[in-house]
This record gives sequence, structure tokens and C-alpha cells, in this order.
Amino acid sequence: MWIVRLALRRPYTFVVAAILLVVVSLRVVSRTPTDIFPDVDIPVINVVWTYGGLSARQMEQQITLFSEYSIAGNVAGIRTMESQSFDGVSLIRIYLHEGTDVAAATAQVTAVSQTIVRRMPPGTQPPTILRYNASSVPVLQLAFSSDSLSEAEVYDHVNLRVRSALSAIRGTRFPLPMGGRTRQIVVDLDPEALRAYGLSPHEVNLAVASQNLTLPTGSAKIGPTEYRVSLNSSPQTIAALNDLPVPTREGRVVLLRDVAQVHDGYAVQTNIARQDGKRAVVLSVLKTGETSTTEVAQRVRALLPALRAAAPPGLKMELLADQSLFVRRAIQGLLSEGLIAALLTATMILLFLGSWRSTLIVFVSIPLSVLAALLVMRALGHTLNTMTLGGLALAVGILVDDATVEIENVHRNLAMGKELTHAILDGARQVALPAFVASLSIGLVFFSVLLLEGPTRYLFLPLGLAVGISVMASYLLSRTLVPTLIRYLLPAELGSSSGRGFLARVHAKVESHFERLVETYVAQLGAALRRPSRILVAFAFALLIGASLLPWVGRDFFPKIDSGQIRMHITAPAGTRIEESERYFARVGNYIRRMIPEQERELILDQIGMPSGYSLAVSDSANVSTADGEMLVRLSEDSSRSAADYVARLRRELPRAFPELGFYFQPADIVTQILNFGLPSPIAIQLSGPQRELSLREARRLVQTLKGIPGIVDVRLHQILDAPRLHLEVDRLRASEVGLSQRDVANDVLLLVSSSGQVAPNYWTDPHTGNSYPVVVQVPEYRVDSIEAIEGLALQSPKGPQLFSDLARIERRSTPVFASHSDVQPTYEVRADVAEVDLGSVDAAVERAVAATQRRLGKGATVAVRGQLESMRQGFGDLALGLVFAVLLVYGLMVVNFQSWVDPLIIFAALPGAAVGMVLSLLLSDTTFTIPSLMGAVMSVGVATANSTLLVSFANDQRALGLSSSDAALEAGRARLRPVIMTATAMIVGMLPMALGLSEGGEQNSALARAVIGGLCGATLTTLGVVPVMYSLLRKQYRPNTREEEVAKAMQLVDSPPSAARPS
Repeated sequence: MWIVRLALRRPYTFVVAAILLVVVSLRVVSRTPTDIFPDVDIPVINVVWTYGGLSARQMEQQITLFSEYSIAGNVAGIRTMESQSFDGVSLIRIYLHEGTDVAAATAQVTAVSQTIVRRMPPGTQPPTILRYNASSVPVLQLAFSSDSLSEAEVYDHVNLRVRSALSAIRGTRFPLPMGGRTRQIVVDLDPEALRAYGLSPHEVNLAVASQNLTLPTGSAKIGPTEYRVSLNSSPQTIAALNDLPVPTREGRVVLLRDVAQVHDGYAVQTNIARQDGKRAVVLSVLKTGETSTTEVAQRVRALLPALRAAAPPGLKMELLADQSLFVRRAIQGLLSEGLIAALLTATMILLFLGSWRSTLIVFVSIPLSVLAALLVMRALGHTLNTMTLGGLALAVGILVDDATVEIENVHRNLAMGKELTHAILDGARQVALPAFVASLSIGLVFFSVLLLEGPTRYLFLPLGLAVGISVMASYLLSRTLVPTLIRYLLPAELGSSSGRGFLARVHAKVESHFERLVETYVAQLGAALRRPSRILVAFAFALLIGASLLPWVGRDFFPKIDSGQIRMHITAPAGTRIEESERYFARVGNYIRRMIPEQERELILDQIGMPSGYSLAVSDSANVSTADGEMLVRLSEDSSRSAADYVARLRRELPRAFPELGFYFQPADIVTQILNFGLPSPIAIQLSGPQRELSLREARRLVQTLKGIPGIVDVRLHQILDAPRLHLEVDRLRASEVGLSQRDVANDVLLLVSSSGQVAPNYWTDPHTGNSYPVVVQVPEYRVDSIEAIEGLALQSPKGPQLFSDLARIERRSTPVFASHSDVQPTYEVRADVAEVDLGSVDAAVERAVAATQRRLGKGATVAVRGQLESMRQGFGDLALGLVFAVLLVYGLMVVNFQSWVDPLIIFAALPGAAVGMVLSLLLSDTTFTIPSLMGAVMSVGVATANSTLLVSFANDQRALGLSSSDAALEAGRARLRPVIMTATAMIVGMLPMALGLSEGGEQNSALARAVIGGLCGATLTTLGVVPVMYSLLRKQYRPNTREEEVAKAMQLVDSPPSAARPS
């Protein structure tokens, strides 16, 4: 082979190239971002509208719906569009087709949103438009608390100072802090004083707006000097606002302090954060794009001392959660597994070859192949993550395959008495084509990853590339560096006669056992070749057993990850005020503290109430109102029980202890949060249609159906529809009779139960800090504590003061907490989880329930399954198609190589055995079929055919020399037993550390390794037992043609029998 000759003629060239590869790769790898997963770059745009005080139904009708119509008609590339309308917040999520220009789509969304603002209610501001990324999950959480500062002061410092300081860190995004109180200047109206002075709340609001303002003044040129002119348009202190004049209808002027109190206050609190039972302000740090999680965490940690130094006295800052620790431990675990695998593989090679020099030559190909793959992966824009490193750690056993086969063949040629250089050239030539086909087969099977869609494609494409590139790099090294090292390292070994050392004794013992194994194997194979029906029947029986065990394995989208955290959602009765919700959380927290001992937990973090619209857009929070929230429990590292055990116990006991509350559990680990792509439940079924009442009725019926399916838990209707509402029905005729319009009444009611902040924004600038704060006019919450307080509102009219109860009546009604749309259609969503069963076991029952619901809804409505169940179905279907495509691709490659349709069929006899082995390994290891394990099945296609290719190729060479099919198969089995056993054992031992799944987050790659190990075991047994028998039967009528005769004559001139594949 020309490249081998070149390597032997110019050895220093390839040694220097290897050294350069190491130096450059280490430099590039040290600067590569590290993360738990690759960047999931699915195009999604979020549009967030805010309008304080507007109910969810009004937000849906007056803002969300028109915005959806406008976006659907003016934005290109929309795949689907979903929206949720809450009190004062509307979130529209636009899913684009892959390949769509996201920048252009964002510009179109921005343009149309700016245009329709004029159609919105008065005071509506343009929406916040941002791109959503599944990888944007909280990396860090910082908690701020103080015993001396108020919650408003703590929140103000975190929001204005800390967020600004942290925003300088590249690749970070910060939602608004959770908890605390938003500072604002509050004008608390006194209803009795207003009534006494004959003023309405709206008149006070107009007076404040006209006396506290910011208008330009300009400059005056007097003589030779130009003076900047300023005006006391806004008071310099908050106390001075109390002295603003308020004109009355009688022409008198009263001061603002006579009818209200102005003070430094805060907005109505809509969310609360509690750290171990104590109120705090929690700031989450999100990473964006391909930024390294560990780098973000490291830079935030480095900035903490400066933040603490700049904090006001009494402010405590604490780092609550750091996902980078999980990422770092996961990557370190993979690196350790890879190193252990390399050492175990080298040990196995050493035992088989009995030569430390030969083992060193084989071992060198591992790090060089890995570094070459990392270098190419970085050039393609990929990061260091558990999928990339997992693929490389998995490939450690495969990477020695080419070098092992070559060096074993060189030793075999040396044993025939050949000179070293001649042995190297002959050994390389004899296995060149089969080894290339085998390596290419392993790389080609991962082409099927391109058929995947959604997050799974982005996750497993780097893994497939890493394995494929490293295997091809290994083959290239076996053609260049390995022959060079053999040429310079083996002569010393050949010239020595040391056979009395420990290694020699161990190798001799291994050789003696192996020789007995060869004799036994040849005898058994000879018997099988004489009576092939026995082994074929046994093979068919094994296939039957594998097929019968298949349903017992189970199916899941992804292995469950134990991150040592419990994330529980708690729902109080609809309409519960946030202070009552906090009390509920305190009771549940005390119950959990009694259940989980103090030494087994590190933290209990409560996040109660409605997050900001921005936070909803960039997180997977399921909080929808002040009546619900989530509780995060982090277990200590030495906890005696797993998070799953505690979740099962909490799921049983909490509903009995707190029957008035609702509980369900959300994914707490970063892996599942990314995979769920913003959905907090594995099963989410959306019912969309124009008939809202019919959809709701069927959604409730579906809830009852799912509750009856064994294994399904946490079933609930996501929409909350029965929140209490007070409807104020104004008699327009009566109001008109006293000179009041609907606007007059609404303006006063607004200030009674809300504030002026939305419709008449006004700001006061702190002259010391330069920060602006809203000035809001409102009636304090404590004064509106009954229906009588609302009825007693005084409305000033031309005919004198009027009580609100004289012009309107109050009715008790119900209202939805939020409203959902899917592609503009009203939507209800049923969510559920599974416990103690695999997700696939409930798939059929869920599908039947969905089909029945669809029939009852009719053709105008749709029932769509979302969440992990949908991803599992799609992923399994895509991978099954990819597996078939991989088989066809490898088969085509074999046909091209052997120039035969029959030989590839013989080689592919190993695939059913690989499938049986994979099923047995998953079943015995209690591992379900998941996307990673199916990737292992895809990988097994390439690995399983590698050894069969070498065996069939050698048998063909023997047929070309005139042997019968049975004799050729027997000789191939005898000659190829050692390399098959060596490479298979090396692969299995190399994958064993990963299969144990002992590292942090190792569950995802352990399923893949177990599948490949099982497939490799089954394929090896089939290669050694079934493939020779199939060869003897299918190639019985073989007659060498003219070309083969010419090849045979040419081979007569060579001292050793060749092994290269030749056309048939």
C-alpha cells in the first residue's frame, strides 16, 4: 500500500505530524466551550406583551388574538404558534421551520408588533421580542437577603446593580429577580378625605401628573453668556410630593397630603422567594448559545467578591445552585471512564500479544485518534459536552481495532519467517481493504442521525460525528504512524530472547488457554459445518427468544437522571392571595423537613407566585398565578436515599396531609429540562378547536380517562378556570343622569383596585442615584378589604358626590387564570407524568384515549400529543428509519467492496445476533429502550459487521486458492479467531466503565454502552458460529472466474496466503 511505503521511507514526517497534532489539539481543546449538551439550535421566537391590571380573558381578546392574526399573516416560515394569556401578561411562542432565517423572522415580528400597538388598549407598550433556546437553562442561582434592608431595597439593588454588573459576562441572560418588591413612589389615597373635599381619585391623579413632569427647557443667551435653563418640574425629594397642590371643583386648592400620603413604597407583590423558610430575592443566571456553562459559572463566581464589596451594609449574598458543578463532574467522569477504558483495553491487548512494545504501538492510536476527532469537531463548530466525550469514550475500544488487526497480522507474517519490513508491508496490504471497509461501515451508520428531527438531532449528531471521525482517524494512523512505530520498536523485541519475565509467564499461560480454545472452537465449528442444521436451528431459537423478550424491555425517551434534586409544584385553591399561598408553602416545607432529615438535605427553595413575562419567556416555569409555585429540595451528596425514592413517598403522602392543595413534580435536572424544550411534563395533550365548551368538556373527560391508566400520575388540566371574579355592572343610564360617563367611572375604579401605573405612567427621578421610579396613584390594599369598601367609593359628578353602589351592582363570577391558544385556536392542555413504569408502556393506552377524544371532537378540532411522549414517538420512528438506512448503506458498501450480492448477506447474518444480544443486555441491566440505546443499536450495525467482514474476506482468499466453501470457512474461523476475540474483547472492556454509569449524569451514556456491548457480544458469537456456516451453504456453488484465477496465480508468488478481499 503506497501510504505504508511512504511512512516507512519518511518516518520523521509522520512522527512530527503526530506531535503537531497533539500540541495543536490540546491548545484548541483548552479553549473549547464545555457544556452538558450541544447547543439545541431550534428556531423559536417569543413575543411578550404586558399590560398591568388587564384580566387574562381581556389580554386574550384585546392583545393576544390580534397579535396572533398579525404575526400569522406577516411573518414567513412559521411552523406553529402557541400563546398563553395571563393577568397582565401575554406570551406568544412562534416555532419556525428549520432553516428559516431567524434574524429576518425576528425583524418581521418586530415590525408588525410595532405597527399594531395603535390598535391596543391605551398605554400599551411595544412587546419584548427575544429568541428562545432550549439550552438557556439556569446555570446559577444567587440569593440575596437582609435583616436590616427592606425587600424593596434588596430588590432594587439586585435589579439595578447586580444584573448590570453581571451582564458584562459573555453569553449570559438574566430574567427579572424572583421575590422581593419592586420599588415605586406610592400615592396612597384616603377615600374619606376625598369625599370630604369633593374630589375623585381621577382628579388627584391628574393633579399629580400635571405637577410632577419632565419637559425640556433649553437655554437663554443673555449678553455674552449662554445660560442653561432648568425648572423645578419634578420635586427633589419624595416628601416634597406631599406639598403638590390639588385644585377642587369649588376653586379651592388643597395639598396632596390632605387627601393622600406619598411615600417610598413598592408595587403589589406578585411573587415571593423563600430560602429555607426565609424571604429572599433570587436571581437566576441563564447561559445563551454555545457559551460554556463552566466558563459562565467561573466568571460569575469570580465577580462575587466585587459584588459583595459593593453591596449596601446588611445585604447577604449566597450562591444557591450551580449547575456547572454537575457539568464539570459529568465531563470529568467521562474523561476518567475514557482513561480507564484505554488502560483496560491496553491491558487486554498486552495479554493477547505478550509484547509491551506492540501494546504501546496500539495504545498510541487512542489519544491521537481522540485528539484528531476533537480538532475536527471544533473546526465544525461543536463544543465539548457529554455527547461528544461520551461518543469518544465509547469509541476507545473501537479505536484500537485497526491497529490491533494490523499488528497481529504483522506478528503472523513474522512467524512465517519474513523480514520485518516485508512483514509490515504484507501485513498492511492483507488487511488494508477489509479494515477500511469495516472502519467506513462504523462511520457510515451514523449518517442516519441526519434523519432525526428536533432536540434529539442536535444532541446525537455530535456523538455520531465524534465516533465516525475518530474511527477514520484511527484507520489513517494504522496506515501511517503504526507501521512507522513497528519498524522502529519491534526490532529490539525480535532481537531479544527474554521469555522468563512475569509478562512472559502470563502471556504463555494466556496463550496455552487460547490454544485450547482454538482447538475446541475448530472442533465445534467443524461439527457445525458438517451438520449445519443444528446451529441454524439454535440460531433461529435464539432469535425467537430475543423477539419474545423484546416487549419486556420497555421504552423511554431518555434515561432518567438523578441530579439529587426534587422540584415540586404546589397549587392552592384558585384565587388564593399570595400571602395565604406563602403560608401553605410554609406548612408543606415543615412537613418535608420532618420527612427528610436535616443531614440529608442542603436547601429548600420556594418560588411562589407569578414570574415576570420575561421570565416566563426564557424559562420552563409552570407558575401561572399567586395561588401556585414550586419548591426545590436539594439533597446532600451523602443522602441515603435517591431523589426518586423521596418523590415516590411525597407523591403518596402529601395529598393525604394537604387535601386542599394540588401537587405534581417537574424535572429538576438540566438534562431533562433541555430535552423537554420548555414543557414541564412528559405527557402533554392539547385539545384545540373553535368550540371552546366542547373542547373543555372533552379535556375534563380525558383527565378522568388518563387517571384510570396504570402508571400515569400527576394528571391535571393545566388551565385553571374557576378563579373568583367580582364583576362591576354599571348602569350607564343612571350614570348619565348624574353626568358621569363609563370612562369617568372606570377611571375611579381603576385607582381603587389597581393603580395609575399602566394607563397614565408618571416617574420621579432620584437626584442622588439618577434612577427613575414610577409614581403610582392608588387606594391602599388594606382599605379595599370588603365588597362594602368597593360599594362605598365616592364618585364626584356635576350633581354632587355619588356612591358607586347607587350606579352599579357587584356580581360574583368566575374567570380563567390564563387562556391558551394553539395556531390561534382556543386550546386546553392535559398534562401527566409516569411513575414506576416506562413511558412506552402507557403509549398505547394514551393513543387510544386521544383517538377517542378526536372522534368525539370532530374534524374541526385537533388533539395533539406533546412532550416527551411525542419526542419519543418521533425519535424512535426516525431512528428506526435511520437504522434501516444504515443497514442498506453498509450493505451497498459491502457489495462495492466484494463485488458480490451474496457475501454482504453472509456478513449481515451477524446483525440478528447483535439484536438478540442487545435485547438481552438491556433486559438484564434493567435498561429500557431509549434514544441513546437505539443509537447503540445503530452503532452495533457498523461494529457487528467489522469482524464478519474480515472473516468472509479471508474465506474468499482461501476459496481463490482452491478450497471448498466448508474448508475455507473452517480455515477462516481458525485464522481469524484471535483477531476477532482480541478486538471484540478490547471493545467490550473499553465500553465497560461507561456501561456501569457511575459518573455524574452517566445514565444517558450507560444505556448506549450497554446496548453496544450486548450487540457486540451477540454479533461476535454469530460471527464465529453462524457466519462460517452461512458461508459454507451460500458459497457452495462457487467457481473462481478468470480474474480470480489470475489473482490466485499471482498470490502463488507470495510467501504467505493473502487476506485481502477480491471481487467475486
